[in-house]
Amino acid sequence: MKAVLCKTLGSARDLVLEEAASSVPKINEVLLDVQAAGVNFPDTLIIEGKYQFKPPLPFSPGGEAAGVVAAVGDKAGPFKVGDRVMALTGWGAFAEQVAVPGYNVLPIPPTMDFTTAAAFSMTYGTSMHALRQRAQLQPGETLLVLGASGGVGLAAVEIGKAMGARVIAAASNADKLAVAKAAGADELIDYSQASLKDEIKRLTDGQGADVIFDPVGGEVFEQSVRGLGWNGRLLVVGFASGTIGQLAANLVLLKGAAVMGVFWGAFAQRQPEDNAANFQQLFAWHAEGKLKPLVSKTYSLAEAGAAIEELGQRRAVGKLVVLAR
Repeated sequence: MKAVLCKTLGSARDLVLEEAASSVPKINEVLLDVQAAGVNFPDTLIIEGKYQFKPPLPFSPGGEAAGVVAAVGDKAGPFKVGDRVMALTGWGAFAEQVAVPGYNVLPIPPTMDFTTAAAFSMTYGTSMHALRQRAQLQPGETLLVLGASGGVGLAAVEIGKAMGARVIAAASNADKLAVAKAAGADELIDYSQASLKDEIKRLTDGQGADVIFDPVGGEVFEQSVRGLGWNGRLLVVGFASGTIGQLAANLVLLKGAAVMGVFWGAFAQRQPEDNAANFQQLFAWHAEGKLKPLVSKTYSLAEAGAAIEELGQRRAVGKLVVLAR
């Protein structure tokens, strides 16, 4: 099979497309003929050795895939050859085949194509877990989404609206905000043009946001803490800015607020039934037209490095997808 390989830790430009040994599923694994694979921020880190998972070299990046079941281990679950599925792989998805533990595999709804499915699991799974289990977002509450034009940001905007929240989208320019507006955001903040804290206060009549969803980190994180309302919940989703924000703990105390980490991958493994229930709801919302994943660009396997670089430079809007076939 063909696979995009990371042979030495470093730049996405160092990735190579080569023939590799076909995957063989273990007893608890499903072998997937990959049709499409989503590009995500962890891909930018794992090839540099900066992610929490450090696979042995050489390896193929790619944390999520969609495709057709080619083989099933004896204890891999209720899958059969020919099933259309999506899978959380961790790494290995930028290849023509990948073997995945059965607990990380879900059937693709009949109305969803492979490209959409490849763009769905990680971003929507993360955002749903963040807003449902961690923040326990309630109808009528105000949700602020930072980095609102990115994959998880757009998913959070759509899910927040589906859950009945008032959604404020924040991003670094007007073009990105237009994408968030099209996804259903009620209010917009361009934090390159105005104070994030002041705009939050203005749009909430001085009360602050009930929930802040932050996949950006850095300075934006530090500003957003000051925009929390009483009993607010700040969700730490990621650090796309490349900088981990510093927390002024006195502000958390004064606001009776909570700062919550969001690690969907661990949640999916530790609480598989809750994760499955999340996806049942997500698939229902998708069927109702409430969730419309935005795939802004697709790439061939040979172009996977360029896709990772595009995401790492924060130039991507919505999701980027690598087509394996």
